[in-house]
Amino acid sequence: MKRALDVAVSLLALALLWPLLLALALAVRLDSPGPALFRQERVGLRGQPFRIHKFRTMHVAGEGGPLVTAASDARITRLGRVLRRHKLDELPQLLDVLRGRMSLVGPRPEVARYMDLYPAEARSIILSVRPGLTDPASIAFRHEEELLAASPEPERTYIDTIMPLKQRYYLDYVRTQSLRGDLAILLRTAAALLGGGRA
Repeated sequence: MKRALDVAVSLLALALLWPLLLALALAVRLDSPGPALFRQERVGLRGQPFRIHKFRTMHVAGEGGPLVTAASDARITRLGRVLRRHKLDELPQLLDVLRGRMSLVGPRPEVARYMDLYPAEARSIILSVRPGLTDPASIAFRHEEELLAASPEPERTYIDTIMPLKQRYYLDYVRTQSLRGDLAILLRTAAALLGGGRA
């Protein structure tokens, strides 16, 4: 049922949103030199790597910098700040959901560098499900970039403070997941975005 929901919702969303997706892709290309899409390797189901898709929000020259991004990061383009604030940069991941690399709801996919820092048992549990577009941790940390911007060492804050809290959310989600719960998380995510927060 979960996979059926993923396919149905992603297909419907792509069918309804394709004019917006094309407009955003064009806007990204016009705003700064470089491709419309950003691809990055993340860790997926059962530890298998996959390439996640997002609208590019950074200058191409800055994409090789730190893996965490604070709200004040100079690498972010003018349009990128708007896309990230409203989570529009995540919309291309509907294609990743449709292809089966991701789910609508599940722990957010990490880069290998950070996933390797989780304890082996926790990592095994987290990677037993497909990573998602959203989850309870995404809602709780919808202002993560602002928290990182307030830190003198954003990556250290992410590793020492944010990751352990996210781990608790991820483990709790995997152990208690249900179709009804996923629908509730999708509704909470929509409410957070409509309220101006990044989920």
